[in-house]
Amino acid sequence: MNTNSFPGQQQYSAGARQYNQNQVVNVDDEDDDMGYDGSYVANGGTQMQSAPQGPPRQPVLVRYEVAQNIFEVPERYKLQYAIGQGAYGIVCSAIDSELNEKVAIKKVFNIFEHDHEFQKRILREIKILKHFEHENIICLTDLIPPRSQGQFNDVYIVTDLMETDLRQIVKSDQPLSDQHIQYFLYQILRALKYIHSANVLHRDLKPSNILLNSDCELKICDFGLSRGINFETANPMMSTPYVATRWYRAPELLLMWETATKAIDVWSVGCIFAELFGRKALFPGKNYLHQLDLILDVLGTPTESQIKGCEKAKTYLKSLQTRTSRNFRSLFPNASPQALDLMSKMLKFDPTERITVDEALEHPYLESLHDVDDEPVADMFDFSFETFAEKGDLRQLIYNEVMEWNLVNNNLAGDAIVHQGSMGVLQQQPPPQ
Repeated sequence: MNTNSFPGQQQYSAGARQYNQNQVVNVDDEDDDMGYDGSYVANGGTQMQSAPQGPPRQPVLVRYEVAQNIFEVPERYKLQYAIGQGAYGIVCSAIDSELNEKVAIKKVFNIFEHDHEFQKRILREIKILKHFEHENIICLTDLIPPRSQGQFNDVYIVTDLMETDLRQIVKSDQPLSDQHIQYFLYQILRALKYIHSANVLHRDLKPSNILLNSDCELKICDFGLSRGINFETANPMMSTPYVATRWYRAPELLLMWETATKAIDVWSVGCIFAELFGRKALFPGKNYLHQLDLILDVLGTPTESQIKGCEKAKTYLKSLQTRTSRNFRSLFPNASPQALDLMSKMLKFDPTERITVDEALEHPYLESLHDVDDEPVADMFDFSFETFAEKGDLRQLIYNEVMEWNLVNNNLAGDAIVHQGSMGVLQQQPPPQ
């Protein structure tokens, strides 16, 4: 995707560079239960190099101390500083000395001390990242091998390094023109077309899972909550205790409709689209009922035909006071008529009335960017591993994924050698610029 001619890039770049100077990002809040996503992760879809020929080599790891956490990584990575930390993991920036590129190394702690669903989430994210290859989706560049299978407790995932995320941009005083918003939305939808073509629902689209560089390059991350469309159950969202962040959750999920479709991701994108204009969340619900109340305040009370997906929802909504919809123009007076039209079509209460990703890409608001020949689709992703993961040994399954990657991409196999010499102790934030 050629972005060199995108207007306003220099204006954005000058402001976006300030985000490199943030302190360690603490993302342990309601919107980030994994605690390690945010402004950290890709330099343009780095492709893996061909594995060297010859017999597999034994991995060699070097130890670092990062924000009071031990990192054990291959010698090729020169760690710099921690850039994100939470309850379950920490992210560190590093230089890949073999490719001379900046990367983000995410360490997820003590995976097997958590519940089965958490472990499945890690396995799912690894498998999906291995499957996807798209300019607007975060690129997996490496999986670091453990010391041994018996000592396998942490997972290290290496991706490209991004400068910031959309949440930080929204919170900042960085001006955003309509052209910026248009270009961000286009890239999100371009990625979502690819994701949905693989029969995958992202299910947790939110500003902190949308990463940015100062040239306006955008990538979607965090596929731990993803599910296959129509895999195992009619409603994949209800098959797990982990749910999408409330503020961006579609009404059919709040009301536990009988089916979940691609439209749940379109709703989330509509909320993000609105947030770019309003510079605050459109539906910042404090709890489940408050979330639904905020949605009804804007969209009004749905008709009976619009809530045909759930009988319980009909009963509940009929018990509430009838409300009329608000005009989106009054909420976002600076948005163009075309932007408001697309936003309103993304934020339909009834998922069957909601615009699809393909239709959104063809909307007049994105006419200057849309190019069907430059909007690729993916091969179908196989979710059958979920069945085995229900009863299988997840430690073994995740270990197999990591070691298979290293054999194919790095020509490494067997237990690792760890240098036990003096550890590098790294600072917890980037140096002043």
